[in-house]
Amino acid sequence: MRRKRIIWHLLPYYIIIIFISVLSLSWYASKSVRDFHKKDISRSLRERASMVEMQLAGIYGSLNSAAVDSLCDEYGALSEMRITVIDSDGSVVGDSEEDPSKMENHADRPEVIQALAGVVGVSERYSGTLNENFIYVAIPMEINGDVRVAVRASIPLTEVDDYLSAMYKRLFVAGIVAALIAALTSLFVSRRISNPIEEMIKGIEHFAADDLDYRIPVQGLAEISELAGTINNMASRLKDRIETVEHQKSEQEAVFSAIPQGLLVVSDDEKIVRMNPGASDLLGISEEEARGKTIQEVVRNQQLQKFVMETLSTEDPVETDFVLRTDILDLHIQARGVKLKSSDGNGSGAVIALNNVSRIRKLENVRREFVANVSHELRTPITAVKGFVETLMDGGVEDKDDANKFLEIINRQADRMSRIITDLLLLAQMESDQETGGIRFEKAMVMDIFEGARQVCSSSASAKNVTIEIDCDDDLEVKGSPDLLEQAIINLAENAIKYSDENEKITIKAYRKDDWLAMDVIDRGCGIEPENQPRLFERFYRTDMARSRKLGGTGLGLAIVKHIVKVHGGRVGVESEFGKGSVFKVRIPIDH
Repeated sequence: MRRKRIIWHLLPYYIIIIFISVLSLSWYASKSVRDFHKKDISRSLRERASMVEMQLAGIYGSLNSAAVDSLCDEYGALSEMRITVIDSDGSVVGDSEEDPSKMENHADRPEVIQALAGVVGVSERYSGTLNENFIYVAIPMEINGDVRVAVRASIPLTEVDDYLSAMYKRLFVAGIVAALIAALTSLFVSRRISNPIEEMIKGIEHFAADDLDYRIPVQGLAEISELAGTINNMASRLKDRIETVEHQKSEQEAVFSAIPQGLLVVSDDEKIVRMNPGASDLLGISEEEARGKTIQEVVRNQQLQKFVMETLSTEDPVETDFVLRTDILDLHIQARGVKLKSSDGNGSGAVIALNNVSRIRKLENVRREFVANVSHELRTPITAVKGFVETLMDGGVEDKDDANKFLEIINRQADRMSRIITDLLLLAQMESDQETGGIRFEKAMVMDIFEGARQVCSSSASAKNVTIEIDCDDDLEVKGSPDLLEQAIINLAENAIKYSDENEKITIKAYRKDDWLAMDVIDRGCGIEPENQPRLFERFYRTDMARSRKLGGTGLGLAIVKHIVKVHGGRVGVESEFGKGSVFKVRIPIDH
């Protein structure tokens, strides 16, 4: 709703005050004038009635009604008043205006009642006979010591009403003139006040629009000028403080957003006040959605909820570790909370730092598993070598046939350790080359990669009479490391040969699918159980430990394939049906 200007506040009040004053003065003046005139008329009427009473006194009984009425007519004409004589029974004996015989009984008239009671009666009322307002004065007339007659004089109030009406008009005109003078005066006064105030409003609007360089003109009354100068000084100080605060806020925002850890700022009632992008990513909710909600509404994790409550209830920093479950995976979170304090020393919320240590925990687990797996894989051949060497040292070397058999076993176990070390070195080399950019990518024909892999695998395939079939267009190209891609196909083909029955066939197939090179290695072997498929590409993971060792596997072949594909920005997977065979699928961008 639009608010009124100051002039429209002052002007109505001035006019109302003048109107009430004029109205009150008019009422008081008219009442005073009317009362004065009534008293003057009443006194005059009494005098006229007394004159008539003096004429009638002593002769009233001897005069007939006609004589009394004639006397009333005579005095009424001389005094320009109405003279009426009323008998004790209320009947009219004489009247200067009307025929007494036609007039009604006046016993109920207030002034007549008072006069017949022995006192002067005065009343003001409408006369039904003459159809005018009259003022009546009746005096008692004694005959033989008793009040027998009331002599009444009356006069219409028309002159008084006309005089009052004229006075009302003069007062009304005076009120209008006074109201106009008041309006002009209030306009002048309000302008003297409102103009500087409007300038201050304009200046404050500039300040509200962040234009703190604007200055309000210092003018007008001393108080208003002082107020304008104070506002200007305030704007100057406010500008300096805002610039300082904005600079500090900018620095804080940059630090707050750049911190990789998740940061939560919560109030004393556990409502989220702020959160940085790191916390949004961890909790899976944006700051806009979370702000103003309690931690219980945002995160369904009792450990985090309990941690926030504990932080708010203690003065010391609090730390804890917990697992945050998401739709995709479980995150290991290291949390630290510090209670915030206001300038008066009271609590004003807390800051919660959430550090995702899942990768560190995973690397620790991988390191432990890697050490355990390497130790386990090397322990078996080392134990075998050590055992057969001790047997030879204890005299087994004298039996030539046993000695040769023992030496073959030692040689086989040494080869196995050599393969494990070679595979480990290959993985380490790829990881190092990926970090340092030592892997060179170049255009290569996919058919050449497949042919190279088939030649390497030919001896193991011939041993089981397994046929390696290639299905690939001669002009199909890929940008990558030919040696690494060939190693990946070799590992997949060797794996397919190991788990295929004799006289079977494996297929190495390549084709273009959109911007991807699809390479499939298909076997018709024993297949892989569904529960083993998700972990198939982990280091040292085997679906059948005994059979894998019997076949000479190191448990690193598929892990090497996964790493090679990852180096090329691709992905690898498997589709398998237990007892019917498997399809290992490699997808690599053709040009990346």
